[in-house]
Amino acid sequence: MHDAGQGTPERFAARDRFADGAQYIAGRLTHGTSGRTHAVVDPATGDEVLRYALAGADDVDAAVAAARDAFPGWSAATPGERSDALHRLAAVLADRAEDFARAESLQCGKPLKLTREFDVPGTIDNTAFFAGAARHLQGQSAGEYSGDHTSYVRREPIGVVGSVAPWNYPLQMAAWKILPAIAAGNTVVLKPAEPTPLTSLLFARAAADAGLPNGVVNIVTGAGRDAGERLVGHPDVAMTSFTGSTPVGKRVAEIATATVKRIHLELGGKAPFVVFDDADLEAAVHGAVAGALINTGQDCTAATRAYVQRPLYEEFVARTAALMETVRLGDPFAPGTDLGPLISHAHRDRVAGFVDRARAYARVVTGGEAPRGELKDGAYYRPTLIADAPQDSEIVQAEIFGPVLVVLPFDTDDEGIALANDTPYGLAASAWSRDVYRAGRATREIRAGCVWVNDHIPIISEMPHGGYGQSGFGKDMSMYSFEEYTQIKHVMFDNTAVARKDWHRTVFGDR
Repeated sequence: MHDAGQGTPERFAARDRFADGAQYIAGRLTHGTSGRTHAVVDPATGDEVLRYALAGADDVDAAVAAARDAFPGWSAATPGERSDALHRLAAVLADRAEDFARAESLQCGKPLKLTREFDVPGTIDNTAFFAGAARHLQGQSAGEYSGDHTSYVRREPIGVVGSVAPWNYPLQMAAWKILPAIAAGNTVVLKPAEPTPLTSLLFARAAADAGLPNGVVNIVTGAGRDAGERLVGHPDVAMTSFTGSTPVGKRVAEIATATVKRIHLELGGKAPFVVFDDADLEAAVHGAVAGALINTGQDCTAATRAYVQRPLYEEFVARTAALMETVRLGDPFAPGTDLGPLISHAHRDRVAGFVDRARAYARVVTGGEAPRGELKDGAYYRPTLIADAPQDSEIVQAEIFGPVLVVLPFDTDDEGIALANDTPYGLAASAWSRDVYRAGRATREIRAGCVWVNDHIPIISEMPHGGYGQSGFGKDMSMYSFEEYTQIKHVMFDNTAVARKDWHRTVFGDR
């Protein structure tokens, strides 16, 4: 077993942290029982960081049982008690911020400056937000709508939530799933992606150290067909929350339907980046490069399709290509690195396949290859700009999930908005214009869960994240997310004894 922490103090030493296993069940680390192992690999070097035993069905059953047993006590805690626990968790996360940043960079290949400035602070902020939200599990007074009866609505936790998180933002996605669920009084079993379990396990440990009872947060790290499908289909799991690709999301929905559980799906995206001819071109070019290359393009809200009104089209292509060529690929732990590797060599080959096939029908303006030299052992791919592809082509319609931006021209505003809507996805989009009315029209007519104006990619804890169409349904972050993890109960009081007698007589007659 190779530990990337040995001899490399800049990196995070994973082996000793997880010597007791990569499953966290009922407050303790354990080894998986599937009989199979998986490696955490540093995508920047190809080195094996940690090999662990994958979870099997028995581990999932044990984790669900632990969550089920913890639910009565946790759901009965007062909102103030749950809020206090989450505030303590935010403090623990802040104290361990550097550990989380290094672990996330190591397993994902993200530049350390990104995990330090975005992933970890965003997770801490989200924790603080849901600490406050926990005190606002509100129902609604409904008053007297039926004679002498008083009605009101209660919001209650659902039960055990089985969550499945992806590999592109493993820490933030774990937090987005765990925090609103436990703030509302639910308990959670989370399955992280096999390549990236480290920060989810650290998060569970932090929750325990913050005083959350054993069983409230459980982690099972196993293969999708084994641990994932077992978790989604488990009869004691009341709700499934999944983030990942649309094809896998459809499979999750199919399995969950068999037990009629609630489903929350955040799926793929193919975000349009619409630049009108009155836009600030300099701002749009910088926004396109940042929006397309964030997390090496492995972001479901990344800018992937830039539609540029024809008067600006050629200059936008030239200036965007020139700016892309200044982006520095390198070691994620090096201060000057702008862009890290993709998650794996296999994924890099998948991204390269899309670009190579596009050469037959489009123009590769820059990039389109893996770097050579000292980066050759990592899963790196150069920032890539493609122009003049047909709207119905694979490179325009399919989710590539890499550092690839496709640019197409349009003539009229109607055409630009129609092209933006011409995919099955609807997660995010942006519109670039100096005209408030033009931009306002775009925000109304582009069908996506988020539409930025003169920006692309920022998110905040107070506002929802989630899509339309085949990008799924349900919201992450915000009070909208908090409510996703509750169920509504109607309570009705009969205010008078006379009313009870009258109702009895109406139904059964005089007897």
